[in-house]
Amino acid sequence: MRLSCPACGATISLDAAIGHEGAREAIQIALRLPASLGKTLLLYIGLFRPAQRNLSMDRVANLLNELLPMIEAAKIERNGKQLAAPLDYWAQALNEMINKRESLTLPLKSHGYLLTIIAGYADKAEFKVEQRTEQTRSKGKFFTAGQPKKRQAPVKLSEILKTGKDQQ
Repeated sequence: MRLSCPACGATISLDAAIGHEGAREAIQIALRLPASLGKTLLLYIGLFRPAQRNLSMDRVANLLNELLPMIEAAKIERNGKQLAAPLDYWAQALNEMINKRESLTLPLKSHGYLLTIIAGYADKAEFKVEQRTEQTRSKGKFFTAGQPKKRQAPVKLSEILKTGKDQQ
């Protein structure tokens, strides 16, 4: 069985791929990634390929290994700040990178620009939440953490005197 790379067109037999440590590791990592990111992620990894050479399988494994924990956790860290990075942010950012291929300095050296794009999405989402919170506050609607206390019906003093205690 022969495999063909959609990014560069290189072919390799499945036996050879599994026999190479870097290729085996890249395949194992790729199988753990969400299927919805598969093709887009391969095209993104292709942005790291040097102009006159193929991208080594060891490098592919390293690149995927750097992304996997962030994708699984749905979080990234940027400038010392933890930011939400749900799957749709990853898909949008990867597509944005691929669409901007012509304006990028290739080959890419790191995931820095990808993470900057995702951080931008997270910042925009956080800003929208803050805006809604401020709008709610300005309208005088405040929310408390707990449930509001139920008001008890007033108890007549004569009832308390009959039973000898408050009926709370």
